[in-house]
Amino acid sequence: MIKHKTIKTKLSLLTCVIATVALNGCATTTLKQAEENDPWQGWNKSTQSFNDSFDKHVLKPVAVGYLHLTKGPVDDGVTNFFSNINDIGVTINDILQLKLLQGGMDISRFIINTTVGLGGVFDWANKIDLPKHNEDFGQTLGFWGVPSGPYLVLPFFGASTPRDTVGLIGDALMDPLTYVSIFGGFVGSATTAGTSALDVTDYRAGVMSTEKVINEASNGDRYDFIKNAYLQHRDYLINDGSPQDEEDPLDAEEKGGGNVNDGSKTKGNNGNGSSIKPNLDLKAPDEKQ
Repeated sequence: MIKHKTIKTKLSLLTCVIATVALNGCATTTLKQAEENDPWQGWNKSTQSFNDSFDKHVLKPVAVGYLHLTKGPVDDGVTNFFSNINDIGVTINDILQLKLLQGGMDISRFIINTTVGLGGVFDWANKIDLPKHNEDFGQTLGFWGVPSGPYLVLPFFGASTPRDTVGLIGDALMDPLTYVSIFGGFVGSATTAGTSALDVTDYRAGVMSTEKVINEASNGDRYDFIKNAYLQHRDYLINDGSPQDEEDPLDAEEKGGGNVNDGSKTKGNNGNGSSIKPNLDLKAPDEKQ
């Protein structure tokens, strides 16, 4: 992915070097622009470091063990199950964004996979041309003109913005597992905690292959790479490829050999909104490695 802002900064600094008279002024302007574009950079970098450490010492080892214990069909069934639950929220956001035809497709997906697909374990809807869509409440807020605010890294959840942070709350309210936890008493809470832990583990296992892609594509600057990938991809999703109607830069990366993601393997979106998932926002391959 070409980092537009980084290129502009380098060109600005090069100009300053050539025009030595304006050197100090250009450097000051560039620094101010960087602070305005990312005012919470100090918090973000320290939180990303914490998330990376938590992932390295907790999530990744658990995900590796999960992959050893589960075979392909079992793993796919778990992913499909949580993806099917997520289709409830996707359908609601379709309607809130006035995408009524897509909403009809997504509720049909849920009905077919819940019944014929045995609770969503099998994705039969995809086999009859009802593909998985990616809609969440953060996109809905963007659709209605709510500004994103500055880039923000959340503990455990990862890359976000103030708008998408509110979106996480909206997604949790659209998740039936939230109400199982609230009204199900001890048994319901324990069940929800167990399913959420499984969802997080399944999600982390699905993005296992992206680590090498991130490290190679970021050229050592993981923070800027993840930030730019996240913001560009979210903008693309909210605008459905408009107004420029350009190819999603993250899909372009995938075609070019590296791939970047919205945060899930085959779910097509962030999955269960109530789950605590490290959001790398890099599109993982369909298969886990």
